[in-house]
This record gives sequence, structure tokens and C-alpha cells, in this order.
Amino acid sequence: MTDRRFPQVRMRRLRRTDWMRRLVREHELSPNDFLWPVFIQEGQGRQTPIPSMPGVERLSIDRLTEAVAEAAELGIPAVALFPATDPTKKTPDGEEAFNPENLVCQAVRAIKAAKIDIGIVCDVALDPYTTHGQDGLLRDGIVVNDETLIALGKQAVNQAEAGCDIIAPSDMMDGRIGAVRAALDAAGFDQVAILSYAAKYASAYYGPFRDAVGSKANLGQGDKRTYQMDPANGDEAMREVSLDLAEGADMVMVKPGQPYLDIVYRVKTTFGVPTFAYQVSGEYAQIAAAAERGWIDREKMMLESLLAFKRAGADGILTYFAIEAAKRLRAGW
Repeated sequence: MTDRRFPQVRMRRLRRTDWMRRLVREHELSPNDFLWPVFIQEGQGRQTPIPSMPGVERLSIDRLTEAVAEAAELGIPAVALFPATDPTKKTPDGEEAFNPENLVCQAVRAIKAAKIDIGIVCDVALDPYTTHGQDGLLRDGIVVNDETLIALGKQAVNQAEAGCDIIAPSDMMDGRIGAVRAALDAAGFDQVAILSYAAKYASAYYGPFRDAVGSKANLGQGDKRTYQMDPANGDEAMREVSLDLAEGADMVMVKPGQPYLDIVYRVKTTFGVPTFAYQVSGEYAQIAAAAERGWIDREKMMLESLLAFKRAGADGILTYFAIEAAKRLRAGW
């Protein structure tokens, strides 16, 4: 190959006009790339703002179905449901997770009854339902692994019976994908897919989410470092993904997203499977708060941040910006 340099090569020729930039663009962003995480709450006609996530609200189920219908109309393929469980229903072992009338199951059935053409993703972990705020069962101050797997299988089957399309284990217990797959298959739900939170880090970026679901007070001064990944590790993420795929995961996810784009890239290039990233609550809050103060352009920062996921190799992005971004993309970007 001939080594051509300036002035023969002028890179700006391909940036000169809008049509030229569009012609040579390497990556595109569309509503098909988004999964919309939604917080749900008890009651009727309720929309409760979340102070640490400006612009995001907890929705009662009647408001949820309206919002999900809008998401479907915008071309967003799926929503992910997260419950703000009534504190009186939380117990040390999180039994509300197995209740077929719990908030998530009611929400799934409501969306299905409304015949909205959209996928439903349900989180599998016990932290929304436990008084201690941990993702698994706690015994003598320790989150026990194998006993938790049985509980997670029960939770997954409960959600599948309600109509959930994709089960998304986020607990980071060892062996949970195999346990959940076995439980679903034994209950006749072999067509329900698994999206594994395969590389989920013990991150400081989750704070606003815990405000939203009401688990922050339960967790208190505790942490999740014995099961979520050390932010210093990258090779370990490859092992986690490999194990989850071997156990039956259909898709994998990296969480958080933007601080871990190197992991997203490595997962996609190494395994070539559907790879997702979660633009988590702390990432959203940083953009929203800075925009409120006039320090950044919210819309431009939003779209640039989402495009970065695509460039890194993500096939889809869980983002609280999903509705806003889809509307902007429809209007043209």
C-alpha cells in the first residue's frame, strides 16, 4: 500500500458537508438499539419523580401501560421493569419475589393484556425484596451462593408465568444462569430467553438506582463486593461471560456502561454474541444534572454517549434516555 500523506491525503474532504459525513458514517443509532428501564410502584394514577434522576419517574401500572405503548410506537423493542417494593412486603429472604401477585408480575400481565407489541425484560435478583438489600440470601452476615440459586430459579419461573419474555439475572451468584435455565426449562418455559448481567461491577454508579427502587436504606453501610466484580479487572469479565454462555445465556450485558466500554469491546470481539450495555443511573444522573446547571447540552451529550456504546460494539443499550432519544432520532439527528 502506497504511503500517502498530506497534502495528497486530506481527511477533511470526508467531513466537508452533512451529506458526506452521513455517507461515510461508520455507526448509526436508532430506537432499535434501546431497552428502556422503567421503575414501577403501587397505586393508581401515580407518577413520582426521582430526585437523583431528573426527568425519571416511578410509574403506577396504569401509567406504565400508557408509557410502554408510547415506547412501542417509537420503535423501542423492549422495556425492563424494576419495582419499588412496599417496605412492608420486604423480608429477610425476599419471599415477595415469588408472589405471583407482586408488582412486577402485575405489570407484566397488564402490558400483555394491553396487547402492546414490545418485549418485556424482568430482573432476577432478590435486592428489591429483602430487608437487608442484598441480591441473595443472607446467612450469618454472608450472602450464600447455592441456596440463593434455588430462590432465583423460583423468581424466574414466577416472572415467566406472568408472561415475561426475557429473564435478566443481575445477582452475580456463581452458577445462576445454569440454575435459572434449568428452572425455566423444567417449568415449560424453554422459549424464554436469558439476558445475563455477565460482567456486573461493584460500582459507585448505582446510587440513584437504589434511591429509585428504595433499596439504599436497606443496604445501609453494606456493599456487594463479594459477588459483583472488582472494577480493576478485565480478564475476569471474559471468564464470567464465557461461563454464562456455557450455562445457557442467550445474550450478555456489561454494567455499568460507559466507564467499561473497553469491556464491551472485548466481549463483543471475543465472543461475537448479542452484547448489551447498561447506561446506569449514575451515568444518566451526571448528564441530567450537568444539563440542569447549563454546563452541557443535554441532547447532544445524550446522543453522543449512546453512540459511543454502538462504536464499542454494543448491540443494544439499556438507557433511561430511551424515550427522549427515540423522539430526537425520529426528528432527525
